[in-house]
Amino acid sequence: MVIPKDNSVEVTSTVIKVSVGLAFRIPILKVTNLSRFIDMIKKEGFWVYGADMSHNVYYEMDLTGNVALVMGNEGSGIREKVKSKCDALISIPMANNVDSLNVSVSAGILLFEIFKQKSR
Repeated sequence: MVIPKDNSVEVTSTVIKVSVGLAFRIPILKVTNLSRFIDMIKKEGFWVYGADMSHNVYYEMDLTGNVALVMGNEGSGIREKVKSKCDALISIPMANNVDSLNVSVSAGILLFEIFKQKSR
């Protein structure tokens, strides 16, 4: 998991409790500049997908390779500079006048799809 050094939540006891201990089992990297980090991993062969409400439906995309998933702020989404670095923007279709989902729910849906596609 990669999080920006500034303007993001710290890994606190509450975060650890809510993660049901998973915070101890996955590496967490804090980076100074997310755009530069994206450039770096793209050079290493990663495809970077940004979660956005108005683009390609996630299950219609090929998510089988080396994939990095960018999740934005629940209110304002992904910053424009970071969004421009993504190879593609993907969305979760909504129904019944639902505007958006909690970022953790969206991440779970998208991560499961990546797992599912890689398991084929």
